[in-house]
Amino acid sequence: MPPGEAVALAERLAALIIRREKKPVVVDCNAVNVDTVQRIAEIIGWAQAPFVDAGIIGFPPQPGGKSPAFYMSGEYAKDVAVLNDLGLDVRIVEGPVGAASALKMSYAGIVKGLAGIGSAMVIAATKAGAAEALRDELALSQPAILARLEIALPDMIPKAYRWVAEMREISGFLGPDHPATQIYEGFARWFEHLAEDAKGEAADAELLKAFAARIAQKKS
Repeated sequence: MPPGEAVALAERLAALIIRREKKPVVVDCNAVNVDTVQRIAEIIGWAQAPFVDAGIIGFPPQPGGKSPAFYMSGEYAKDVAVLNDLGLDVRIVEGPVGAASALKMSYAGIVKGLAGIGSAMVIAATKAGAAEALRDELALSQPAILARLEIALPDMIPKAYRWVAEMREISGFLGPDHPATQIYEGFARWFEHLAEDAKGEAADAELLKAFAARIAQKKS
């Protein structure tokens, strides 16, 4: 679900769990910041259920592929490690509730931040007539970034709506006084624009797809 719905879901779950004699272990895997996951832990704690903080890193599993990594922290994290025997890649982060979410925020801030920067500059370059020159220069001096953009640009378009709240969670993770907070607020607005564009004329979405397609074309 979009990260902005995580607290509301926890409240709905807690209202159901409080009635149960046998309490399930609740594992929250949403991309939320440390303050948010601690709030969720308090809500689930009110229902007297064990709580585990988790963050997912990796792409959704494909048939024949491997599971994304589920990083987990908190007092009950090791109780969930049994899921390794059922095909999930569970990795324990030593630390309290919030440690796994801090890892997720940091990782997503880097990876999705690069996607945000890349997509913004690709569209700006394309509209200015410099897309071909940008591709050529990245191929020469930053081939790893170019390879990343080939995958990230088309992949991000249908996910942009989910990333809006996640960028705001990363901004909250940094804290209101951190100089970089506004960077992630800006990314939130940018992904909001891309999400609206994808639902409408898809003008910018088509530019991103065309740039990625040209990368693949030049390789062949």
